[in-house]
Amino acid sequence: MRLPLTLVVALTFVLAAALCGVAASFAVSAVEENSEIAVRRALDLKGHDWAEVEADGLQVKLTGMAPDEATRFNALSVVGGEVDASRVIDLMQVRPSAGLAAPKFSIEILRNDSGVSIIGLVPASMNRQALLNALKRLADGQQVADLLETASYPVPDGWQDALDYAVVALGMLPRSKISVSAGRVTVRAISDSGADKKRLEQALNRAAPPSLRIGLDIAAPRPVLTPFTLRFLIDEEGARFDACAADTEAARDRILTAARNAGMQGNASCTIGMGVPSPRWAKAAELSLAALAELGRGTVTIADADITLVVAQGTDPALFDRVVGELETGLPDVFALHAVLPEPETKKSAGPPEFTATLSPEGLVQLRGRLGSDYARDMVDSYAKAAFGATAVYTAARIVPDLPVDWPVRVLAGLEALATLKNGALVVTPDRVMLRGTTHVEEASAEIARLLADKLGENQNFDLEITYEEPPEPEETSLDPDRCEALLAEVQANDKIAFEPGSATVAASASGTMDRIADLLQSCGPIRLEIQGHTDSQGREEMNQQLSQARAQSVLNELRARRVLTASYAAVGYGESQPIADNGTEAGREANRRIEFHLIRPETVDDHTTALEQVEAEQSADAEAEQGTTGAAGEDQ
Repeated sequence: MRLPLTLVVALTFVLAAALCGVAASFAVSAVEENSEIAVRRALDLKGHDWAEVEADGLQVKLTGMAPDEATRFNALSVVGGEVDASRVIDLMQVRPSAGLAAPKFSIEILRNDSGVSIIGLVPASMNRQALLNALKRLADGQQVADLLETASYPVPDGWQDALDYAVVALGMLPRSKISVSAGRVTVRAISDSGADKKRLEQALNRAAPPSLRIGLDIAAPRPVLTPFTLRFLIDEEGARFDACAADTEAARDRILTAARNAGMQGNASCTIGMGVPSPRWAKAAELSLAALAELGRGTVTIADADITLVVAQGTDPALFDRVVGELETGLPDVFALHAVLPEPETKKSAGPPEFTATLSPEGLVQLRGRLGSDYARDMVDSYAKAAFGATAVYTAARIVPDLPVDWPVRVLAGLEALATLKNGALVVTPDRVMLRGTTHVEEASAEIARLLADKLGENQNFDLEITYEEPPEPEETSLDPDRCEALLAEVQANDKIAFEPGSATVAASASGTMDRIADLLQSCGPIRLEIQGHTDSQGREEMNQQLSQARAQSVLNELRARRVLTASYAAVGYGESQPIADNGTEAGREANRRIEFHLIRPETVDDHTTALEQVEAEQSADAEAEQGTTGAAGEDQ
């Protein structure tokens, strides 16, 4: 049967539509898949693996949790480079940001001859003006450059202690840079000398609170050594230095190496200073020490450019001549050598002229022996009284003619050296000065050698036996805590700390009282102290408590501004709870508005038995009773 033409046309259109639908479906799937793959690949290449991609027709949906807003925006830009931006549906979220961390508060304080400058970041709640006032007092009229920035964050633990310590340290160091952070202070400064450096380091360590970490870098300028002296000796006790000086670290190392080669055992030190007579000082020292070691025993002293070599009696003259000749030839041009070979003793001497002086540990001095004239005796007696004290000197020297011409010079030089000791004995003979004693100064032996080398001239023949002893610990000068508490109350009994009406600001009229309290607390040493604030009964109780707390804190801040270490102090407000007078009268209310200072005493432990101890005692008694019963039963059996 033949189909109608209209039906054939209709079926053709239907079939074409079905084929178009199938083709469109495949095309949409291909577009979605290609778009999703392209976008996902682009995001992965840029590190956005947190983003999820879903294609819906021509639209591309983005989901996921972005770490921050900038990352989310960057992901959108990446997707916009692959598909048209109008096709992108942004469903991404941004992870909620955590609370911002507090910044690291720190300051740098620089002090020099032109003034004080301070720079850094500090908490906004800090009493900045009190700090600046303290720095202005230290600057003593010079400029204080304030370059501080503030941030509204809580004051970190250890910040105030570090700041208080920094102000104290700045007061000790006129040329310094101090870095302050919470719980740590780093001090860099220049001292006047090595002794001053040691004193400052000890004082700064004592002033630091236990909880504060400190770093000290205090430099000392090299001393000027006059004369520039090296003295080395070899005797029955071994080889050692009496004094050693060098101009550089390299020269010091060369000299110490030469000393070890000459027989020195153990450690030794050389003072590095200025004043060297020649850049070839180390070469001269090496040659001199090597020559002395070859000769055996004796001393070699180099004072500036003069070298004195004194060998032991009995040294072979031929060896002496050869070694001295080689040394003279090898020394740098600027140095002059004076070599001494003592004459051998042919008979027992009746006794050379001698002068002695003894210094007792109590400071008493006795002068005995021989002097050349009444004038010389008066001169020596006057010098000794000036050096040791008029009442401490006893002179029993006798007048003997025909003494060496330089005898007074040798005696006075010996007395000057003796005056540097704690106790000791001096013996002066025509060919030698001998000094024995103890000292509390580590470099005393080198200083005395330098002094005698300068005073005695070329014939520098002297023996030193100086023993260093640790200086005694300084006596405790802090006031007794109870006495300190009483004196604080006494200061306020005459002139109490006043505040501005209705305010926590210390009145200007109370500045003198605060100064006296600060001075007193400096003498009290490390004590635990509670600064108590009290008010009258006017106003609400809560308001009074807050006002008393604020006033106690203001007093604490004023003490900090006056460089009092307050790490062990506490400010507590008691409001109207502890009146000492009748609040019904004006005089009584005035008395109740006060600040008090009280020691924080350790809590006493009661001796009564606690419940836990009672239970343990009962259990112990029961166990003993049971053990006793068991033992009795065993005996019956």
